[in-house]
Amino acid sequence: MQKEFPIIETNRLILREITKEDASDMLKYLSDKEVVASMGLEPFQTEKDVWDEINWYKTIYVEGTGIRWGISLKNSRKVIGSCGFLNMIHKHHRAEIGYELCREYWGQGLASEALEAIVKYGFHHYQLERIEALIEPANLRSQKLVEKQGFIREGLLRHYEFTCGKFDDLYMYSIISNDLFTLVENLKKM
Repeated sequence: MQKEFPIIETNRLILREITKEDASDMLKYLSDKEVVASMGLEPFQTEKDVWDEINWYKTIYVEGTGIRWGISLKNSRKVIGSCGFLNMIHKHHRAEIGYELCREYWGQGLASEALEAIVKYGFHHYQLERIEALIEPANLRSQKLVEKQGFIREGLLRHYEFTCGKFDDLYMYSIISNDLFTLVENLKKM
């Protein structure tokens, strides 16, 4: 029997399970070339494309290889993005983090708020030791976002993925559980 999908609440956000009823909200940002460019995806064309994405979210959750939350503002059920873990390897206590946000909400600190919440959730609930972020060198916004959360750039993975007809170089960022503890302690001293 599948356990109940966890809901995470932050100051401004509710992170919750995405359902097919969210497809039209998701199509708004997943059809935006600027949003999906750094995800290695072509812009989505139809709600059926979104349903395939939602089904993938359900599959990784059921299989235990990941979890993806829909990002909603507290005063609305509208999904404005998603975030979560993929490529979770329990044996090694590690997972990769992923996220995207509707462009109209960029620059408001919402992605940072969601990312902080799921990083903490991953370390505490899944007992992760390491969380990785793979980011294209041109995606400076995402690099700043993870660095603000305490992630450290470890190096460049050359031609790491083949997406949209080309090979992509990706920076490997990571945060380990002790990094988060150190970051929290340093913030307390300020």
